[in-house]
Amino acid sequence: MSDKPEKFIDENGLRLDGRRVDEIRPMKMEIGVLSRADGSCYLEWGKNKVLAAVYGPRELHPRRLQKADSVLIRYRYNMAAFSVEDRIRPGPSRRSIEISKVSREAFEPVVLTHLYPGAVIDVFAEVLQADAGTRTAAINAACVALADAGIPMKGLVSACAVGKVDGQLVLDLNKPEDNYGDADIPMAMTSDGEITLVQMDGDVTPEEFKKAIEMCKEGCRQIMEIQKETLRSKFTKLEDVDISDDEEVDVSSIVESALESSENDVEDEEEAEVESGDADQEDEVEDADEDLDDEPESEDDEDEDLDSVESHSDFEAVELVEDFEESFTDVDEEDATEDEDDEEKD
Repeated sequence: MSDKPEKFIDENGLRLDGRRVDEIRPMKMEIGVLSRADGSCYLEWGKNKVLAAVYGPRELHPRRLQKADSVLIRYRYNMAAFSVEDRIRPGPSRRSIEISKVSREAFEPVVLTHLYPGAVIDVFAEVLQADAGTRTAAINAACVALADAGIPMKGLVSACAVGKVDGQLVLDLNKPEDNYGDADIPMAMTSDGEITLVQMDGDVTPEEFKKAIEMCKEGCRQIMEIQKETLRSKFTKLEDVDISDDEEVDVSSIVESALESSENDVEDEEEAEVESGDADQEDEVEDADEDLDDEPESEDDEDEDLDSVESHSDFEAVELVEDFEESFTDVDEEDATEDEDDEEKD
């Protein structure tokens, strides 16, 4: 404990990092940092560096884990082995499992789980560099990653911690305050002020606890503004219009010009359709004229075919008549032969 500071708050009311008791550390967020994830967020909060990724909704395997009426949310909090000064053992631990459970329950109430029955949403939060308040930082990053993935939610969830050092409550603990402070109270809240997570390590009076809740509400409000601004930077396209304070925007003229342009587009399309229709009719007339020009040749061909048919039929008729006459000749000869035979017998 030799590295414990003598005072956490100086006579000017400033903390070790120059902040006042009700100020949060500088925060920076960036979304869409992972191309293969459905949603992602990178967060820097003080010296904390957290990367969150969301995959889903997608089909859940094995099927025995599926919920018939809602989606299953799985949250995994993990600290990289190199995230702290003394290298930690990689893999899940009792601490990471406990933080994963309470963190999932912190933002799960705002997710519209009934829209994806039988599916799963996987949320991964990886702490790349730790500097106190990693669970609250991971919740903030995970919530923004969910919004980046397009998961329907009632609102955002923000998290912050309140601690007690030198007998005073301070907002957003840094590493020395977290390690050597008298209390640590991480909280998570919705935009409506509903508390979805509260934990406490240390001792505080009931009055201090009530004050800690109010301080945490203010800290979560500031964090939520940063979350919203981060999302707006990606999903909102602002038009660059130079308008001075003295100028007024005539909305009616803008609407009328838009309608006129749309009507002109419709008229141009109709004229193009008429021109194309006239061209098609001209092509049909030309094809009909060509067919009429070809008709006499076809009639000559038909006459030739008829002559050939008639000549062929006449030829067959002559053959039939000859065969018929030959049959009669053969009959007469047979009758004459029979008469001669009868005379000889007589």
